[in-house]
Amino acid sequence: MADPKKTLTPAEIADAALNGWRQDGETLTARFATGDFATGLDLVNRIGASAEEANHHPDLTLTYPEVTVTLSSHDVGGITRRDLDLARRTSEHAAALDVAPTSA
Repeated sequence: MADPKKTLTPAEIADAALNGWRQDGETLTARFATGDFATGLDLVNRIGASAEEANHHPDLTLTYPEVTVTLSSHDVGGITRRDLDLARRTSEHAAALDVAPTSA
């Protein structure tokens, strides 16, 4: 299994094919159009539960009508498999709520 703390190359990140996510330096960011505050709060709560379970915590911004999620492994100064895993899980939560990523 790959080292979860190894920083990934831009090619490795691109190969992950994360729909709606973009790399910005040492972070991955996605915005999700929730349409209303209550749905955004539900998404944030679901992401929070997954983050706690993984012991890997994103930066979250909840506004009307979207949620912005930023991932980075601060302990190694870059993007790791932990970030890709949480990005996938975040996208699954959004899909379960019929929330689509927006263009960044």
